[in-house]
Amino acid sequence: MKAEETIREKFELLSPELDERGRRAWAATEALSLGYGGLSVVHRATGIAISTIRRGINELTESDRPAMERVRRTGGGRKSTTTTDPSLISDLELLVDPSTRGDPESPLRWTIKSLRRLSTELRAQGHQAS
Repeated sequence: MKAEETIREKFELLSPELDERGRRAWAATEALSLGYGGLSVVHRATGIAISTIRRGINELTESDRPAMERVRRTGGGRKSTTTTDPSLISDLELLVDPSTRGDPESPLRWTIKSLRRLSTELRAQGHQAS
């Protein structure tokens, strides 16, 4: 129980300073330093999921590390809407084009249609827009 209390105290002091990656790495080093059963002790003391601690151990012991400037690996997260719906840009252009104002050479467009109206018209065409 002494190790668990010590780890809990360390975690309470460090957790405001750690991001997701730092938290994984710290929990992994604590678990590795305790040896057999360390993973469960760190989990009970901190509440960090066992799978997260294992991922941290894998990142520390293998070359499966994200780039140093990143917290998560590349490729995660939601895909861009234009990737999942390629016709969105062209349909938006068709909606905005008749009501644009300003210099036609400029990439900046001014339109009299509101965002709410544009998203409503895009949804009516079957696009996921808000």
